[in-house]
Amino acid sequence: METTPRRPRVAVVFGGRSGEHAISCLTAGSVLKAIDPEKYDVVPIGISTEGRWVLESGDTERLAISGRDELPQVDASRASVAIANGGGTSEIVVHEPSSVPRTLGEVDVVFPLLHGPWGEDGTIQGLLEMAGVRYVGAGVLSSAVGMDKHYTKVVLQAAGLPVLPYTVVTPRQWESDPAACREAVNALGYPVFVKPCRGGSSIGISKVHDASALDEAVEEARRHDPKVIVEAAAVGGREIECGVIEGSDDEPPEASVAAEIRIDSSHEFYDFAAKYLPEEHTELDVPADLPEDVAARVREMSVEAFEALSCEGLARVDFFVMPDGSLTINEINTMPGFTPSSMFPRMWAASGLDYPALVDRLIRLALARSTGLR
Repeated sequence: METTPRRPRVAVVFGGRSGEHAISCLTAGSVLKAIDPEKYDVVPIGISTEGRWVLESGDTERLAISGRDELPQVDASRASVAIANGGGTSEIVVHEPSSVPRTLGEVDVVFPLLHGPWGEDGTIQGLLEMAGVRYVGAGVLSSAVGMDKHYTKVVLQAAGLPVLPYTVVTPRQWESDPAACREAVNALGYPVFVKPCRGGSSIGISKVHDASALDEAVEEARRHDPKVIVEAAAVGGREIECGVIEGSDDEPPEASVAAEIRIDSSHEFYDFAAKYLPEEHTELDVPADLPEDVAARVREMSVEAFEALSCEGLARVDFFVMPDGSLTINEINTMPGFTPSSMFPRMWAASGLDYPALVDRLIRLALARSTGLR
């Protein structure tokens, strides 16, 4: 008697303990809508801001911005969930008060839509590797390096790729010799950008025009990460981004068309409000209006950066195109914003891969690869 093969089970994991919890929920709402229920069984798993794993409802309307000050978050009151490994398979186990634990069956792949520390930084990737579960996106090392703006620059420079001048302010340095930290920043010249070293979504970032505002900016960044990076501003640079997807069947990675971010005069830089709040004024040009040779170089350097960090699955590489046409890499994001209006999916849509097809391709790439050393 023939049996119908079961659909692969995809656990979509979102939320998390970082300051980008709400952005992760927004991303999850979009991905949950896009996954084809005829091809995959989907289990939504939320991680609360306190770190509790719960079986979420999958109500995508709840995972959307409902107002300027109403960002979505995981419902921590729901039943606890865990991924348990045993007998060569990994299963999703649900724990409810006063009930015997129940299993939802084997999980074939995890789509970890976590942004920031405790998710995008290699931590959940390591947990999944230990559990023997396939997952979408970069592995432990490339996730950790991509999350840390300092070590991203170290690796990119070692690969011969251009980055902005910078200095790092560690907790010990700031507490023991703040004068030396200020001197290192002054040597960069103003304006500078002061950033949490392992953050994202422009949270905790300040543009500093002179030395008088430096200490306050460092303390603001330190509220989000004790390690701070200060970068020289790319004065006159255009903000250009490019998406990269891992190739299939030993093919090289593919780069999307490049896109440009243009913000109006009410924002000094591409901050949180400009990125995510709907009434703010940001123009996204997809594709970017660039000379053909510059656009080609953006795509080439994006693939070079992807490979320099040993990325897998997907990444978004952010550039500045300077007035003389030269390029410098700002950063690489191993789990970029992933709503349909986010830059990464828009770039791929303009390259011929629409949102549902993009989600499907990333899941299939993850299902095809092994766990462990590779």
